[in-house]
Amino acid sequence: MGYVQEARDNHVKKKVEEALRSKMKQKALKECDHYTSKYVQCASGKTISIVWQCRKQAKELNDCLHQYTNDAVLEEMKREYMLQETHKGSASM
Repeated sequence: MGYVQEARDNHVKKKVEEALRSKMKQKALKECDHYTSKYVQCASGKTISIVWQCRKQAKELNDCLHQYTNDAVLEEMKREYMLQETHKGSASM
């Protein structure tokens, strides 16, 4: 399947895409809670020194979040949404 056809198949309205992005971010935060806690613990009581003292924790958190918040994940969520909508449409006929 070509890129243009895939883009057409996964096209959703802007509001739907925003909702899917929000859902994706919520899942990422939930899945990466352990890393968030480690970063917060490191950052507690610090100001500017957070940048260099918590670099490792920040990188771990960002790496984890990126696993759940990237274009491939969003495209998969769009595909699932479109399948659900198609199924709903065919079920109501």
